[in-house]
Amino acid sequence: MSDERETGENDGDAGATELLEVSERGPDRVRRFQLVVLEGPQAGQSWDSVADRCSVGSHSSNDLVLDDPTVSRFHCEVRVDASGARLKDLDSRNGTVVDGLRIKEAWLRGGSLLRLGRTVIRFQLGTETNRLPISERTQFGSMVGKSVAMRAVFAQLERASSADATVLIEGETGTGKEGAAQSIHDASARAQGPFIVVDCGAVPPNLLESELFGHERGAFTGAATRRVGAFEEASGGTIFLDEIGELSADLQPKLLRVLEQRHVRRIGTNTYQPVDVRVIAATNRDLRSEVNRGRFRADLYFRLAVLKITLPPLRARPDDIPLLAERLLESIGAGVVGPGGEDSAARLREPEFLAHLSNNAWPGNVRELRNYLERCLVFEEGPHCGQDDQVEHAPFAVDANVPFIEARRRAIAEFERLYVKELLRLHDGPAAQAARAAGIDRNYLYRLMRRHGFKE
Repeated sequence: MSDERETGENDGDAGATELLEVSERGPDRVRRFQLVVLEGPQAGQSWDSVADRCSVGSHSSNDLVLDDPTVSRFHCEVRVDASGARLKDLDSRNGTVVDGLRIKEAWLRGGSLLRLGRTVIRFQLGTETNRLPISERTQFGSMVGKSVAMRAVFAQLERASSADATVLIEGETGTGKEGAAQSIHDASARAQGPFIVVDCGAVPPNLLESELFGHERGAFTGAATRRVGAFEEASGGTIFLDEIGELSADLQPKLLRVLEQRHVRRIGTNTYQPVDVRVIAATNRDLRSEVNRGRFRADLYFRLAVLKITLPPLRARPDDIPLLAERLLESIGAGVVGPGGEDSAARLREPEFLAHLSNNAWPGNVRELRNYLERCLVFEEGPHCGQDDQVEHAPFAVDANVPFIEARRRAIAEFERLYVKELLRLHDGPAAQAARAAGIDRNYLYRLMRRHGFKE
């Protein structure tokens, strides 16, 4: 079948019910699962989980490796948590079919059949659990959180800070990737060295090579003086390459050489300069999908993802919002006691207001939460300040008297309007930047804006 289905609530009910008992055994435990190959070149092979996820594909770096030419290098990923078992297709070449339906994301149940090209796999839930590594701390550097999701991240950050390996941080926009990188640096043996940030998505491609590697005087038009690049500037410390997924195809092999050889060549010279630098990269994309699409070099991905850390979105850790709100209020100068003894942010610490924060989805994550708190602090007095600016979370109205095709057209149009509205609000700048963040073509975003009456 060619129908594609996104994750649905009903599909997750069975999986969530099967996993309820896990929470009773401890928040740091997840149900074990097994993948058994039923059809294909490796029929009879099985894989048993040791953690909460399994990547499946033809490349040797996957957990379950399938020697099948119809399977992509990174085909799909299975993840289990307290809410259920989910499968995500990684923009594979031939797609992923679950129980007869082609999916992008879907809930799994015990006995679900997965078809990847010519290979068929059965997903089975076990009766035992795996223990996840969880940190005892509720803060790491500038990051705070008491939820299991964040304490699992802290455990990874602790390991990363004790080593000198290259780190790839993944996560949605606004989840705090730069803060995580800074925290790793500050807790590492390189803490006394520089921490240099390069935003690969903000620097024009024709200038990014000079920004990274430097140039000699006269190397190109406008190069009036010699420039030391970010890699040389970060020597002895850490360089943070933000939005690494935006790196152009011609620069990817040059960065790969730096990672392999630890030396750089300035533009306009044939000599190489050695650099002693740790590399931390970040992206809001899944680079495995970019590799499948041919947009990102597989060998560069492996060099970057020596240690891979995924930051959870804010909606996945609502228990952290009161603690996070307190930290954000402190960072923006709230809570200063005035001459009359009043607390300027007392109303923002009231239980009603904190409950209001915890019930929002926060598609812009921590960055959106911070902006919202600052707006409440400056402009409003009530606990529901600025709600007109929040994302519209009301479900789509469904009229069964309307034919299905027309009802679906209306729902898609409403989704487009809400998505574009929120996208433009989060990226208050050029539409091209918003399009890059959304992973869509700039001209397509312009068409959506015109269609729904948004001005550039």
